[in-house]
Amino acid sequence: MSQESSQAAHRVVAIVDNGSNPFELGVATELFGLRRPELDGQLRAPWYDFRLCAATPTVSMHAGFFSLSDVEPLDIVDDADTVLVPNRPDPEVSPSAPVVEAVRSAAARGARLMSFCTGAFTLAEAGVLDGLRATTHWRWADAFRARFPRVELDPDVLYVDEGAVLTSAGSAAALDLGLHVIRKDHGADVANAVSRRAVFAGHRDGGQRQFVERPVPRHVHAGLSDVLEWARRRLDRPLTVRDLARRAAVSPATLHRRFAAEVGTTPLVWLTGERVRLACQLLERGELPLDRVAEASGLGTASNLRSLLRKHVGVSPTEYRRRFGYRSRTTSVSAGSTSASAREARRSSE
Repeated sequence: MSQESSQAAHRVVAIVDNGSNPFELGVATELFGLRRPELDGQLRAPWYDFRLCAATPTVSMHAGFFSLSDVEPLDIVDDADTVLVPNRPDPEVSPSAPVVEAVRSAAARGARLMSFCTGAFTLAEAGVLDGLRATTHWRWADAFRARFPRVELDPDVLYVDEGAVLTSAGSAAALDLGLHVIRKDHGADVANAVSRRAVFAGHRDGGQRQFVERPVPRHVHAGLSDVLEWARRRLDRPLTVRDLARRAAVSPATLHRRFAAEVGTTPLVWLTGERVRLACQLLERGELPLDRVAEASGLGTASNLRSLLRKHVGVSPTEYRRRFGYRSRTTSVSAGSTSASAREARRSSE
C-alpha cells in the first residue's frame, strides 16, 4: 500500500513539557516523524502523521540547552490516535496541570498512550496506570513505587505493552518500544527496515515480548561473539553445549562460566531464546505450518513450539501470528522453501 493511500494516517502527537529530554523527543521524531519513501509498496496503511505540541508556544528543554518555538497548542491532543507523554530529568517535579489533564482526556476517549523513560511518571500522575503493569528507568523505581503504589512496576524490562498504555525503560529503550509499536501497526518487515535506517537492532532480547526476562548481554568477548553468530546461523540444526564449546575452543565448563559473565545466562537458555525469536519471525513473515516453523527454528515439533512460545512470549503460535503476522497473506510455501525463509529471517535480525 502506498503512503499516498486515501486511508487516513495514524496521528501521533508528542507532548513537550518544560525540562523534557531531547533524546526521547529525537527518538519519537526519528521513528514516527520522518517520511519513508523507501517503504512505498510495503505499508499496510499510510505512515504516521507526527506532530509536536505543548501547553505554551515556547518550551525550554532539559537544562535549558535550547528551546522549541512555535510549538502547536495542546488541544491537538484531542485528535490524536497515539499520544506520547513528556518525560523529565527530575520526575519528582510534577508535569504541568494542563499536560496532566490532556493525558487524562486522551485516555478517556480511548487514545493509545506511550511513555519513554520517566514519562511513566506523567502517565501515573494522570491516573491512567492504576492497576496496570508499567516500567520506567531503574534509577527511579523506588521513587515511582512510593508515589504510585497502585501501579505494578517492573523495572527490569525494556518495555511493557498493556494494549492502550505502553511504557518503556531508560532512554535507549524508547527505540525498543517505538519499533515494537511500528511492528504492531505495520508488520515485521517494515519495523526491520526502520531499525536498519536507524542503525539499531530490530530485536533486542525479548523481541515482540511484552516483557524481557533475559538481561541485555554485557560486554561480549570477541571470541564468544563469534560463537553466538555462528550458532544463530545454525539454529535449525542440532546444537549442544559441547558444539558451542568446540567452536569457542574451550571446555564446556569454561563456556558456561563465560556465558554467565558475558551474556548473563546459560548456553542452553540463550540458545532456546534465539530459537524462539527465530520462530516468532517465521510466524510473522508467512503462513508456514507450525511443524515447519518448529523445524526451521530448531524447536523440533509443533508441540514444543507451542509450549516454548507460551512460556517465553505468553501467547500461542496462532495468536502470535494473528497479532503480528500478515493477516492478508495466503501464500502457500513449499517444504523446499523453509530453509530459505529461515535464512532470510536470520538476515533480517542481524
